[in-house]
Amino acid sequence: MGLILGLESSCDETAAALITSDRQILAHQLARQDDRHRPYGGVVPEIAARAHVEMLGPLVAQALEEANVALCDVDAIAATAGPGLIGGVMVGLVTGKALALASGKPLVAVNHLEGHALSPRLADPDLRFPYLLLLVSGGHCQLLLVEGVGAYRRLATTIDDAAGEAFDKTAKLLGLGFPGGPAVERAAETGDPRAVPLPRPLVGSGEPHFSFAGLKSAVARITDRYAKEDIAASFQQAVVDCLIDRTRIALGKAPDATALVVAGGVAANKAVRGALETLAAEQGKRFVAPPLWLCTDNAAMIGWAGAERFAAGLTDPLDTPARARWPLDPNAEKVRGAGVKA
Repeated sequence: MGLILGLESSCDETAAALITSDRQILAHQLARQDDRHRPYGGVVPEIAARAHVEMLGPLVAQALEEANVALCDVDAIAATAGPGLIGGVMVGLVTGKALALASGKPLVAVNHLEGHALSPRLADPDLRFPYLLLLVSGGHCQLLLVEGVGAYRRLATTIDDAAGEAFDKTAKLLGLGFPGGPAVERAAETGDPRAVPLPRPLVGSGEPHFSFAGLKSAVARITDRYAKEDIAASFQQAVVDCLIDRTRIALGKAPDATALVVAGGVAANKAVRGALETLAAEQGKRFVAPPLWLCTDNAAMIGWAGAERFAAGLTDPLDTPARARWPLDPNAEKVRGAGVKA
C-alpha cells in the first residue's frame, strides 16, 4: 500500500493531504483565503501567493500529525505543478521539491486538471476507464474522454470564458459577494429561472464547444431591470442548459464511455449535478460525481492523482517547471477564440 503526500496551491486554497493507494484519506488540511480576497471581489494573485507561503508549511506538519506518520513514511510527494496562478503553483511545487529532496522520496508533478479528472475514482472504486468527463471550474470548461492515467482526449472546450468564471463575474455584477459561485446558487434558490430572457450561446448548433462570454454580457445589460434573485436563477438555468446541450453531443461521440462524470468547482452546484444526472439516465449511462468537498480545490485529489501516477511508474525530476498553462490533451486542435486556453 502506497502513501502519498499531496500539496495543492494553484489558486486561493492551500492544502495538504495524505492518501493511500487503497483510497484512504488519512489526513486533509485546508486553509481558505476568502477573507483576504473578499475586499477586491476576486482572487488577487500576489496576495494568494504570499498566503500560500505562510500556510503551506504548517499545513503539511498538521497533516503528518493528523495521520500520525513521519515524512520518512511517505512513498512519494505529489504537488500541483500547474495550471494555475503561477505564483501559487511555484510555492507548492518548490515545497514539494524541497520535501522530496530532504526525504529522498520521488516527486510526482501533478496537473491540477488531472487531479479533478481522477478525483471521481477516489470516491468511486468501481469507476472504470474510459469515461466521459465534464470538467467545469473557474478557469476551465472542457469535455474529455478519460482513457487512462495520463491519457485524455479533449472533445470540447470553451472558446472564451469558463462557466465558473461566468458565475463569479455574474455575482460581482449583482453585488452578491465572494466567492461568486456559491453566492449565485444561494440567490437562485429564491428566484424564478424563467423570469429573465437570457441567451444560450451555441445551444442547438453543430459546434461541440462552450461559450459563456455572451451570457455574462447579457447579465451586465439587465442588472437594473430585474430582481437579483431572478437574474441569478435565470443565469444559472442558462448555464445548465448550455452544459447539458454540449454534454449530450459529446456522449454521442463517446459510445464506449462507462459513465458520465462531472468534476471541478462548478460540479458542486446542485442544479448542475441534478441536470447531468438526469441526462446520464436518459442516455443509459452511470452518473458519477465526487462528494461536494472534493469538487472544489483540495489536496486529496492531488494526492490521489499522485498515487495513480506513482502506481503507473510516473515520477518527475526535481527540475520540473511550474506551468501557468498545461493542457491535459496537448494534441487537441485549437478552436476559434480559445487561444492558449485551449
